[in-house]
This record gives sequence, C-alpha cells and structure tokens, in this order.
Amino acid sequence: MNPQHLNASSLKSRFTRRFLRALTKINAQKPISSSSPREIFQRYGRIKAAADKSMANSVRSRRTWSRAMLWKLRSRSYRQASSGRRSAVKTSTTTSHQAIRKKTNHEKENKPTKTGEDQVGFVVQADELRELVPGGEAMDLCNLLDETAHYIKCLTTQVQVMKKIVDFYSL
Repeated sequence: MNPQHLNASSLKSRFTRRFLRALTKINAQKPISSSSPREIFQRYGRIKAAADKSMANSVRSRRTWSRAMLWKLRSRSYRQASSGRRSAVKTSTTTSHQAIRKKTNHEKENKPTKTGEDQVGFVVQADELRELVPGGEAMDLCNLLDETAHYIKCLTTQVQVMKKIVDFYSL
C-alpha cells in the first residue's frame, strides 16, 4: 500500500471516530422537540462546529489551519458562555484588510514576474485565498499554498465521511 493512502485512511478513521462521538453527545444533550427554524439552525451550527472540531483535532494541530480553527471554536464557545446568549461571530477569519501580514524574505525575493493587471489579479487571488483558509491571513504565499492543499484534502475527507454516515442512516 502506498503511504499516502495509509495516511488518508488514518485521517479518515480519526475524524470518523471523533465526529460520531460528537454527534452522540449532541443527540444526548437535547432531543429534537420541534422543527422550528431556530432549533434547526442551532442544531446545524452544533453539527458544523462538531465536524470542524473533529477534523482539526484529527490533524493533531500540526497544521496552521487546524490550530486557527480550534482557537476560533474555543473563543466562540467562550464568548457564547460568557454572554449567556448567541453572539454575533464572523464565520470567516479576519479579512485581509484587517490582517497584518509579515512577508518572509523568500516571498519578497520571489515576487511574481507578471506586471500590471496580472500582478494585481494574482495578489487579489492570494488575498481571497487567505480569507478562505483558517489562519491564512498570517501566512506567506508558499505556506499558504501548502496549507490550502492540506485543508482541501481534509475537507474532502470530511465530505466523504459525512456522505457515508448519511448513506448508512438512510437505509
């Protein structure tokens, strides 16, 4: 077997165990009493947070995106607990306009050779990518691309596992 396949399957099994454990806790906390839109939305939020936390913990905080996601989830739960009500939390990380990035010497030396509009478009795309990847606003371009590739791999794994769970319970 190829080592990447083993790595992906162990990530999948770690995520599956953690996510199923979290879903069990969610079901045990409060059974569904009504199908009001508010309760459905709250349940959706708990399930999404459980999926995100399970995936970030499965990576074991070796990646910047997983540490950023865990920090965001902890700070959100702390704010909700301290305020006693649902706080208005931004779903994405801070925007690139607010983030202060430190460029490494490597990024400064290896600027794109494109000029004019192409270079501006490239910078805009990199900034948009920084907004999508948790913790991306503080990364140089090389690390951003590496973290993005890993994040996409993990999101794909998450979707595959969730599809399997839905298929299993819909039989």
